[in-house]
Amino acid sequence: MQRETPALFLSQVERFYPQTDAPLEILRKADFALWPGELVALVAPSGTGKSTLLHVAGLLEKPDAGEVFVGGMATAKLDDKGRTRLRRTEIGFVYQFHHLLPEFSALENVVLPQRIRGLPKQLAEERAAELLTFLGLGARLDHLPGELSGGEQQRVAIGRAMANTPRLLLADEPTGNLDPHTSLHVFSTLVALARASGLAALIATHNLDLARRMDRQVTIRDGLVVPL
Repeated sequence: MQRETPALFLSQVERFYPQTDAPLEILRKADFALWPGELVALVAPSGTGKSTLLHVAGLLEKPDAGEVFVGGMATAKLDDKGRTRLRRTEIGFVYQFHHLLPEFSALENVVLPQRIRGLPKQLAEERAAELLTFLGLGARLDHLPGELSGGEQQRVAIGRAMANTPRLLLADEPTGNLDPHTSLHVFSTLVALARASGLAALIATHNLDLARRMDRQVTIRDGLVVPL
């Protein structure tokens, strides 16, 4: 495993939200490193800051202090356009809800982020078909989201997150809305795709059995990211 440059590095990151009496501190001088090829489970109770950590790591929120490095690049001083550009090329997101575009087929949902990035249509379609086939959806490419099961929809969402070959994958309870059998299947395909791609992944989950399948587990305690 390469150790020179982390795929993600949080240095002394602070994040708080204003309140009438005193600011609500979520992250307090938090440090965290995620290495290329590494899969890490983020396991913590609701309300401790899992989503905040993922949003800060994914450049959806700016830290109030500290620095977030993506592939060695400092991001705290980037403007909105710079952050959007880096998210588009370097970071993939998978949410608890798939958020697929209902009027687009499975293939088209995975093609879209590639076209936004500027990839020619034919290459984007080839990449999308390859990803969806890897995820077990080769026979469902032309199906609309409403014609797919919940597990299939979430696998399309995983393919979409991986479409632009990011170096970093962030997932927030990606199997939280699925039954146990489907959850295990979707999680297994996510891990297999991440391993095959060699990217780094930070996956928030309440499922300890799934968390143990990853390389290590962390939690958030007193605003810090610490081993579970």
